[in-house]
Amino acid sequence: MGSTSFDLIGRIKQGDGNAFTPLLEKYRSRLGVWIYYRMSASLRQRVEVDDIVQETMLRAFREFDRFTWQGSGSFMRWLSRIAEHVIIDTARYHERGKRNAELVRFRSESNPAGPEPADSMTPSRCFSGRERLQLLVGSLDALSADYREAIVLAKIEGLTTQELAERLGRNREAAALLLHRALKAFREIHSVAGKAAEQEQSK
Repeated sequence: MGSTSFDLIGRIKQGDGNAFTPLLEKYRSRLGVWIYYRMSASLRQRVEVDDIVQETMLRAFREFDRFTWQGSGSFMRWLSRIAEHVIIDTARYHERGKRNAELVRFRSESNPAGPEPADSMTPSRCFSGRERLQLLVGSLDALSADYREAIVLAKIEGLTTQELAERLGRNREAAALLLHRALKAFREIHSVAGKAAEQEQSK
């Protein structure tokens, strides 16, 4: 059976609930990075990025019938819009001290009564996802601000080169060159960080 985003979305639309888990897993890391850089530093101190990711996925599960495939990148943009609302709701809750938005976590050992649309999200897989997110964010934070912005816009939000150029206020060639250099720097940093993490785990 197909495992591309388009295939998985088609299967879900046809009633195959089992396709929802692999679909979300394809986007979990990208979504986590996007959310991390959209959250304020103060909000990150109060709320785990993974909480926002899981609430976003839960809302996506509930509202999936509203999604319409509009080409590559459309699902990530849809998830990003949902995540933006989750972040805003969460920030308002913490600012006002009222429960305007209750984060609902997936079922786990610490939350046995919670919903679980993604049945295969075991604790070990969740932990692995958090480690992967931390590694990605750490590598991105090590980049210069312009390199980091280019990667987040192009590879996380999924902007085209022309859209990237417009967002950065550069011409298309300059934006493409910036992204090329940014990705080269990221790969070098991420490779070193990944090897360090593997060595730490093997101890």
